[in-house]
Amino acid sequence: MDQEKIGKFIKEIRKKNNLTQKDLAYKYNVTYQAVSKWENGKNMPDMTLIKQMSKDFNISLDDLFEGEYSKKNINRKNIYIISITLIIITIIIIGGIYLFKHNDNNFVFKTLKANCPNFNISGSISYNDSKSSIYISNVSYCGGDDTEEYSNIKCTLYENNNDSNKIIDTCNYDKNTKITLEDFLKDVSFTVDNYQKVCKTYSKDSLYLEIEATNENAKTTSYKIPLILENTCD
Repeated sequence: MDQEKIGKFIKEIRKKNNLTQKDLAYKYNVTYQAVSKWENGKNMPDMTLIKQMSKDFNISLDDLFEGEYSKKNINRKNIYIISITLIIITIIIIGGIYLFKHNDNNFVFKTLKANCPNFNISGSISYNDSKSSIYISNVSYCGGDDTEEYSNIKCTLYENNNDSNKIIDTCNYDKNTKITLEDFLKDVSFTVDNYQKVCKTYSKDSLYLEIEATNENAKTTSYKIPLILENTCD
């Protein structure tokens, strides 16, 4: 039994566990001078403390008495590290394959628009092999000077398919203060993700916007604005 070698091994264990000599002394109810003597090979912990160290730091008694980790334990640790590394690499590869197969960056864009007599509208439909999205960013009134103030305005995006109207998205103004149509439209936009699986489901004139503006006398003015798709989707 090499007492000096065991002392160096105790020091190595202590440092690996981020403990000072005082910490280790407190843990085993001894003085830090006693710990110093262990590590310098001048003394040995008693058998009770050695057994407790073995348990606390998950080190075999054979390793403690030999003053080093056995090759068997080192090999076991290496196998564990290699196994974990292989698992991580496998997860990264599988994730990369998934992202490659589900890449949403290969979008094709088609322009949506409406021109006067009453409204200018610009937007787009973007699509790939798995989904399509609608984006309308600019709606402006061009039908003249409309200074009427409205207490309620409802704006609805529809899809017309075989005489069946389906609501895609809505935006509403319903506040205590009144607003003109032009001011309301400044903040109007539509972003609709994953609406259809593919863009081919849209016909050239299947989308339209409907605006209903109600004044304080409960009079409602309605507008139906067809949205022109630049080209049908490929």
